[in-house]
Amino acid sequence: MKIIVVGSGYVGLSNAILLAQHNEVTIIDIDSRKVELLKNGESPIDDSGVKEYLQTKPLNLTAKLGQNGIYKDANYIVVATPTDYDPSTNYFNTKSIEKVVEQALTENQKATIVIKSTIPIGYTDELNKRFCTNRIVFSPEFLREGNALYDNLHPSRIIMGAKTQEAVKYAELVRRGSLSQDVPLLFLGAREAEAVKLFANTYLAMRVAYFNELDSFALQNGLEAKEIIDGVGLEPRIGAHYNNPSFGYGGYCFPKDTKQMLANFDGTPQRLISAIVESNDVRKMFLAESILKMKPSIVGVYRLIMKTGSDNYRSSAVLDVISFLEEKGIEIKIFEPTIKNWRGAASLENDLSEFKDSCDVIIANRLTEEIRDIQDKVYTRDVYGDN
Repeated sequence: MKIIVVGSGYVGLSNAILLAQHNEVTIIDIDSRKVELLKNGESPIDDSGVKEYLQTKPLNLTAKLGQNGIYKDANYIVVATPTDYDPSTNYFNTKSIEKVVEQALTENQKATIVIKSTIPIGYTDELNKRFCTNRIVFSPEFLREGNALYDNLHPSRIIMGAKTQEAVKYAELVRRGSLSQDVPLLFLGAREAEAVKLFANTYLAMRVAYFNELDSFALQNGLEAKEIIDGVGLEPRIGAHYNNPSFGYGGYCFPKDTKQMLANFDGTPQRLISAIVESNDVRKMFLAESILKMKPSIVGVYRLIMKTGSDNYRSSAVLDVISFLEEKGIEIKIFEPTIKNWRGAASLENDLSEFKDSCDVIIANRLTEEIRDIQDKVYTRDVYGDN
């Protein structure tokens, strides 16, 4: 099959590599730097699996900048462009998807367009109606930053938001590229598939918020959060996973997906979904106020990224903590090697030793070996030392 993948982020690149094991895949992007890296066999994202496969596996994968006519010969066109939540419209910004879809439908009269970007419930039907077609389908993605290719190679399920022959063929292409040949295939309605993605991520965000509120209670009342979480997690219906306290959920998915989920609930009675979104904001402010009570002059922020093995700090929970502390007149220094262009008020410190010495308190979402030698300065709610 000839497949075009649009977007070389975590979703697009991991899907492109998976499919390029057995198909002719072209990945396109508007960022020339990313395209050049891929042409040289280098990864534009921080993912060890992606790096390994690009360097060691025989992939039929090429990278190009977007151009007119690029979609004309494809059997499938996979759209993996970003969809940020826009608070002014109470809706995902889906303009990048629409631009791709319009060009693809104009240039190609047969290809199935598979949307991998996270979208609102009802959006696929809306697009098909707007463009007078039935060739647009949605297939939700369930990936972790830093482990995107691994999660694609070992999928928990493959879901297609259509029950057509073309959707079945695409699902089989994905399963063939995975390392789990018995992975369940689910063929759902478009709206149901869109709902699966948002409800799954909202549930995970709820779990993060739950254990964060448990930790807030422990912190407020002088209890050991880890001992409580250990005891709670031994209940088999709860389990000892996704339970490590943090400054709040952040990253590419949870902040925007929970807000879009809440927007989709407009007109439907609910309390829980709005509480999840509110809980995350409350958690960040609670920890910021706890840091303020320590009366620091200079607060260091060790890494903006939400987890190890990732290069993403977009919507990082720590950013809101920084803003709160800056409003209170606290000087902020940041140590974050992944930053290319920083425009915030806080200063960047590239020398780790100088960073450690110059700060009164250092906040860290996750405690790593790099800062264990100054643990008496570190403010973290990490109790397990993992993501």
